Amino acid sequence: MNRHTHIGVYGLVAWEGQFLLIHKARGAYQGQWDLPGGRLEFGEQPETALHREIEEETGLTHLQVMIRSAESTVLEWVYQGEPEELHHIGMLYDVVLTAASQPDHIKKEPDGEDSLGGDWFTLEQVRDLSLTPFAEYMISKSTS
Repeated sequence: MNRHTHIGVYGLVAWEGQFLLIHKARGAYQGQWDLPGGRLEFGEQPETALHREIEEETGLTHLQVMIRSAESTVLEWVYQGEPEELHHIGMLYDVVLTAASQPDHIKKEPDGEDSLGGDWFTLEQVRDLSLTPFAEYMISKSTS
């Protein structure tokens, strides 16, 4: 079995009692709802990567980010027809909208990459969604 480690940055964006989640288009979490974020480019600082990923996936800019935790999970999935073990490491941030942010105007359509679009969900709605481990962790920690 192939083994792969993926390191990424992810942010919990909360606004008016709702959480911003991205519907995954591909990868080990395809079809699940995830925090906006993703892979760092070579030499990129984690916070810079998070701002870039959130803008690419949601259109949101003018954000304040604060690291909360670093977590990891291991899962098995099939990649290009071959079983793979994925060690997913995430640097997890709380994201605060500023006065210049425009949460009413997020991208809800696919980005052509990793997202089928994003949307805001209440805690009640989140309970009915299939969440990625990092999304589940961050939302549970923010409501406890």
